[in-house]
Formats: sequence, structure tokens, C-alpha cells
Amino acid sequence: MKTHKISDKKLSLKEIDKITSEGQRLELSATALQKIKKCRLFLDEKIKHQEAPVYGVTTGFGSLCNTTISEQDLGKLQENLMMSHACGMGDEVQEEIVRLMLLLKVQSLSYGHSGVQVETVQRLMDFFNEGVCPVVYEQGSLGASGDLVPLAHLCLPIIGMGNVKYKGKYYSGKEINEKMGWKPVALKSKEGLALLNGTQFMSAHAVYCLLKAERLSQAADFLGSLSLDAFDGRVDPFNPLIHQVRPHMGQQETARNILYWTEGSKIMQQPKKHVQDPYSFRCMPQVHGASKDAIRYVKSVITTEINSVTDNPTVFPDEDLIVSAGNFHGQPIAVVMDFLAIALAELGNISERRTYQLIDAKRNLPSFLVKNPGLNSGFMIPQYAAAALVNQNKLYAHPCSTDSIPSSQGQEDHVSMGANAATKCLRVIRNLESIFAIEMFNATQALEFRRPLKSSPKIERWVKTYRETVPFIENDTTMYDKIHESIRFITTLESTFAIEEN
Repeated sequence: MKTHKISDKKLSLKEIDKITSEGQRLELSATALQKIKKCRLFLDEKIKHQEAPVYGVTTGFGSLCNTTISEQDLGKLQENLMMSHACGMGDEVQEEIVRLMLLLKVQSLSYGHSGVQVETVQRLMDFFNEGVCPVVYEQGSLGASGDLVPLAHLCLPIIGMGNVKYKGKYYSGKEINEKMGWKPVALKSKEGLALLNGTQFMSAHAVYCLLKAERLSQAADFLGSLSLDAFDGRVDPFNPLIHQVRPHMGQQETARNILYWTEGSKIMQQPKKHVQDPYSFRCMPQVHGASKDAIRYVKSVITTEINSVTDNPTVFPDEDLIVSAGNFHGQPIAVVMDFLAIALAELGNISERRTYQLIDAKRNLPSFLVKNPGLNSGFMIPQYAAAALVNQNKLYAHPCSTDSIPSSQGQEDHVSMGANAATKCLRVIRNLESIFAIEMFNATQALEFRRPLKSSPKIERWVKTYRETVPFIENDTTMYDKIHESIRFITTLESTFAIEEN
């Protein structure tokens, strides 16, 4: 089994995709190990000799920052922090994202500015490596003093509390430590704060959403190309000359992709009676491209975030400094996750419009894509379902980052709401996969009415694969099972697209 060494090397989304998809194990590099030890030793010495209070190390938290804690209670202070902050609500976070949280927390702690013990970091890696998945809940983080609530749930099991999921079964923190033969970690000063102050809940959702988003933006080009041929659309709008005179990167990329997918199509090559296509076809480079550029920007911000130290206070052993500041604040993530939700919602918006064009009895296609409309409703209602999902995504596109509700007796008087921005972006993605599935369902049905002409060899290969599980619809039948099968197809399709280097 491959091993990924946690080091100073910048962690990319493509590398994270490999770590998770290949089931790689985590291991600290010699450099990371040395930095963690050095920082912990510095902090221990600092506490012995410094009389001035250090936030979160020798004081309470939040508005209790002026309350000094005795030396013998420093460990208890951190344990109390972990317990009191575990107030998660809502659904459980899916295991893939929790594993990303573990990976990103280890990465952040490895830089040697957090003051944790090596044993603490190692136990987080043990959880990742052995497939022990802490139970974390979606709701409760304000995304400001870090993701306090979800990170408390993530880290409680290392001290023998909370709950985990292991091989499909639930265990308490105490039970899993006994089962795995692990001794619960005894927290030292600042460690609870280092574990809870951080942006790993937001960041893990962002990474997961971005890995999906990159692939879905490529899938959008395939689906748009398929629908374009099924609609008997024109190739002219994708001429490279058009996009050279308005050279947005995403626009040019989308036009190239559509030409790639439609190359060799007999339908595309036949003479056209119509001069123009509706915007949902003609403007795919401009619309899909804008979303691609948004994804690219969000990726640059999140790549910086996952390679950063985001807890507080920050320890600088070489400079003999412990600084209380605000790297835990989630505003950089909150803003771009709102942006990403908008970009993805637009991919669904234009997809549903193409679906509607296909059922609207245009260009020699029958009403609702069935031979006997009236007796049969055909594909009338799948478009309703797509429209309902698009409407919900428009709601999710409303920003969270423009809101702030003060907390901790006004000490934390501006919060990012980045956790909500991240979780609603994930909901947009789930809806988008369903919207795309409905477009695939409609477009393949419409394509059959163009026979004996064929689309491009590349498109026809995917249509053939799709037809192995989703048949052509002659007469009314149940549609939900075909749509659900189409969703499974979309997840297979998107997995074939590669993640770009940063």
C-alpha cells in the first residue's frame, strides 16, 4: 500500500485525490516530526518561565480570555474545551469528507506552529490509516474561531470520548480505543485549542466540492454536446476564431471541448435550415466557461488554505513568539464557497434549459419525446423535476458570507458562516448531478429520433454504454428508476475526467 509523507511540500487537490482514491496511508516526514517536537518543547519551556498570560494556553477561551488558569489545570482546560464545544446538530457528515478533515488537520499541525504533541498528530493519522471515522455533524460551526463544533467531534475520540464509525459499525471513543489497542491521548496545554481552532471542516467540504466541480464542469461539456446534436444544432458558435477575440480561458476551453466531442458527427455535418440556436446551446462556451473560471479561482484560494496554519494562538519557536491573531477566520473560504455554489448552480440552470428545448416539439422532435404524445406524457415530468432542483439550487446560491451573528459575549463579533456556505455548496452539487442525469435521459431519447444519422463516435460510445441500463422509452413507464440509473451513470462519467494540476 502506498504511503503519503506529510511534509513541507505543497499539497495539491490532485494529490489529495490520489491519496483518497488509492487508499494511501499517512506518515510524518522527518522534517515534520522535527518541527512538531521543536514547537512543543518551546511551548513547554515558555509556560514554565513566562508570567504574562497566553490566550488559550494559560487562560480561558473567547470572552473568558482574561481568566487565568492554574498550571495544574492546563490539561483539564483542554479536555473541557473538547467536551463543551461538541454541540453538533443535523445529519452526519459523509465519511469521505471526514477523512479529508483528518488529512487536512494533520497537514496543518505538521508545520510546527501549533504546539501539539507528536502523539496527538499520530493518533489522527492512525484514525485515517485504519479507517476509523469520527462521527461529525453538519451543523454548528460559525466558521470564525475555526470550525469549533465539528472539529470537537472529529477529535474527541482521540481522548476516548465521542463516537466513531468503523467498518460499518458505530463505537464510542472509549470502545474504539480499546478495540484498536490505543491509549487515549492525554492532552497538554494548548492542544485542545489547536485541534478545534482550524478551518478543516470548511476546507474538507471545499476540497470535496472542488474535486466534484472540476469533473462536473467537464461532464457539462459532454452533455451539452450530446444535447446539441440531439437538437440538430449548429457548430459555428464553437469556431476558435470567435473565442480568440474574447479570450476568457474557460470559454476557450469549453469551445474546444464541444468541438472535441462532436468531431465526426453526421448529424452536425448535415445542412441546417435554422440560422441560430437558442442561447442554452449557442452560448455554452460563455456560460460553462465562466463557471470553469470561477472553479479555477476557488481552487487557487482553497489550495492556499489547505497549506496553511489556521489555529490560534500561533507559535513561532525561532522568533520566540506566541501570537494571538485570527488565522482561524473562515472568510476566505466562505466567500469562495458562495462563489462556487453560484457557478455550479448556473451549470444546472443552463442544463435544464437544454432539456426543455428538447421536449418542446422543435426541429422535428415529437412533443415530450414520445411517438404518441397525448396518450403518453413521455418526458414531460422529468423536466419538472429538473426545474424543481434548479429552483432549489438558486436558493442555495444565496450567500452565507454576507451574514454575521456575534457570539461569545461579543468577543467574536464578526463570523464568516463559511461552514454553511460549504455545506450548501455540497447540496448544489448533489442537485446538479441529478439535473445532469435528467439531461442525459432526455438527450439520448431525442437522439433516437435523428436515426439513421449518428452523432460522433465519442458520443455514440457513451450512449451505447448508457443504453445498457437505461432503455429508449416507447410508451409511458415509471421514470424515477431510469433517472436514478442515470444519476449512477453521471457519477461514472464524471469519474473518467482528470483533475488538473494547480
